[in-house]
Amino acid sequence: MKNLSICFCIAIGFLSIGVISCSQPEGGQQEWAIALHGGAGGSAASITPERETLYKEHLTAALQIGKEILMKGEAALDAVEAVVRYLEDCPLFNAGHGAVVSAEGKHELDAAIMDGSNLMAGAIAGVTDIKNPISTARMVMERTPHVLLMGVGASSFAKANGAEIVPNEYFSTPARLEQIRRIRERTEEGSPMGTVGCVALDNKGNLAAATSTGGMGGKMWGRVGDVPIIGAGTYANNNTVAISGTGHGELWIRQVVAYQVSALMEYKGFSLQDAANEVIWNKIDKMEGSGGGIICVDKRGNVALVFDTEMMHRAWAQSSGDWGVAVIK
Repeated sequence: MKNLSICFCIAIGFLSIGVISCSQPEGGQQEWAIALHGGAGGSAASITPERETLYKEHLTAALQIGKEILMKGEAALDAVEAVVRYLEDCPLFNAGHGAVVSAEGKHELDAAIMDGSNLMAGAIAGVTDIKNPISTARMVMERTPHVLLMGVGASSFAKANGAEIVPNEYFSTPARLEQIRRIRERTEEGSPMGTVGCVALDNKGNLAAATSTGGMGGKMWGRVGDVPIIGAGTYANNNTVAISGTGHGELWIRQVVAYQVSALMEYKGFSLQDAANEVIWNKIDKMEGSGGGIICVDKRGNVALVFDTEMMHRAWAQSSGDWGVAVIK
């Protein structure tokens, strides 16, 4: 792996305007490629250099997990699940341990995964006791005839299939408890940002996407965002692209963001970068309460990371050796 400081310089150079154009010209075939995110939003002024470094360390560790799987010739589906599991276990991100708190004082988690080779998908919504929601989402895809299970039904299914079950308090961190206190005191608004995700292309030409979230801080009981809605926050199709989104979920649902990118490529012949830019800058950015981003890997291993916020925690790598990690635009 290249020196980490070099990685940061590359990432900042490519991503200074909120988009990425990899050094590999679009159209050049990569054996494999991967991109991940740890959420978008927030003010760059609010993050200390030490905090930024900590985020980068964990993004790099997650990236390495996915790279090693793909370099061994294993499936993109395995890579995206493993990366998202790592991010769910890391308390820095709004997914799994470290998820935001709802208005009711509980953690309610959503997750989805999709296999681009056959358009199979699995998702869960509003779960309160599944340690790694992304793995249960994969179980839904592989072990049921359904796409989406919710709440108690999803938890019952998870238990029956050997998923690790934890008390709701497991997901809490001091930072999230302090955040919900501020929201209740109306000194902070519930942020629609957050979410972790990963997209990948493997050496067999298969694409996969996975996304997991705690949702919006202070959200209403039972609120479900874009993540488990296939085509909104998560989508993968071997003919086009794999996408994971992070942002204001209600807008992502209304614009069917992930599928729009794929459709522009499939039906209009857009390049990956043009399709991603069109959806974020000409659709989402013009809506009320906009803000967020998407990570994309297309069928040739091109990568696009597009966001209209000051920050998106992100990392990417390609088989050519190019890679990067960044937080601030």
